[in-house]
Amino acid sequence: MSGKVGLIAAPLVLLVVLPMALIGLTFLSVTGGAAAVLGSCAAVGGPGGPPQQIGQRHWSSAQLTNARTITTVVMRRELPQHAAVLALSTAIVESRLRNLDHGDRDSLGLFQQRPSKNWGSPEQILNPVYATNEFLDHLLALDGWYSMPPGRAQQAVQHSAYPDRYAPQEPPARALMRRFWTGPNNPPPSADEPPDTGNDTGEKHRAALGCANRGGSDLPLDPQKIPDDFTLPDDPRRRAAVKYALSKLGAPYVWGAKGPNAFDCSGLTQAAWAHAGVGISAGTTNQVHDGRAVGSIAKLAPGDLVFIPGSLGSPANPRHVGLYAGHGLIVNAYDADTGVILEKLSAWNDDIVAIRRVAEPTAPQGNRA
Repeated sequence: MSGKVGLIAAPLVLLVVLPMALIGLTFLSVTGGAAAVLGSCAAVGGPGGPPQQIGQRHWSSAQLTNARTITTVVMRRELPQHAAVLALSTAIVESRLRNLDHGDRDSLGLFQQRPSKNWGSPEQILNPVYATNEFLDHLLALDGWYSMPPGRAQQAVQHSAYPDRYAPQEPPARALMRRFWTGPNNPPPSADEPPDTGNDTGEKHRAALGCANRGGSDLPLDPQKIPDDFTLPDDPRRRAAVKYALSKLGAPYVWGAKGPNAFDCSGLTQAAWAHAGVGISAGTTNQVHDGRAVGSIAKLAPGDLVFIPGSLGSPANPRHVGLYAGHGLIVNAYDADTGVILEKLSAWNDDIVAIRRVAEPTAPQGNRA
């Protein structure tokens, strides 16, 4: 019988996994036998890493992850780089590239979009992919948006009380776009093409990203406690590693820290497995070669290490790691603004590039109580 985890008072992000049959991921082999996943949606999982200077500004890892998401959505809609600059500059002004759950009146998210103005439900707006698509849908509805003077297109979409704030943010937005854009620029839309906006067309783009009807899937279900029916695995080493990691929920993120009171992403996983009597490497780039590769998300077991690129890495060189806790949850040291949290596995699915098993079971796995 698996034992229940006691109540953890630190604020949590609590999540439920999507059915595996709906994911449709493709695995490839990469260096060291790790399994790389070709996902479809932009990154939303924990980025990890310290602040990073791009252009003339320093950005937190969470801000960089949101910038990557915006840029990726534009690329996958085959829009020109200028559309990414407009979207990024708008998000810099509206939220400083933070996915805010508050704002003026009912404004929410990266672009401070309002449910009362038909931008979507609160849950949808707080999904960065959905919010970016909504901004782009409104942008593309503007005649001549591509050639408008700096700041004009953003203001036409946002209807801000401060229209002069957008243009000065285009240079830092352009630097961010260049950091995350891959491949050649896309041509500007033809004047003869119908605008790619709203309803059916916009939803098709969301479906192409694998994000149709996904709004709200990354929101906390209960910020105060783990699910009542959550159980630890029976295997003693996996149980010890998962229990230790869960006991650190709410601990601060500090770059390079390995506990016991603060962690970075690989420091948490290393400390958790050390508590279970299993030594693993220091650093994400080393841990991605520890143990053996797990070839499918469906084969995940509690204690497995799950890797995504993060804001500092790439699919070939992932720089963020979390520990699979079981029941569709990942515990990870997210970033300096967030600390150690739980996230849904489904929030990571599209970005997972490797899974490593550092200890084989020594006892049958437990079931839910």
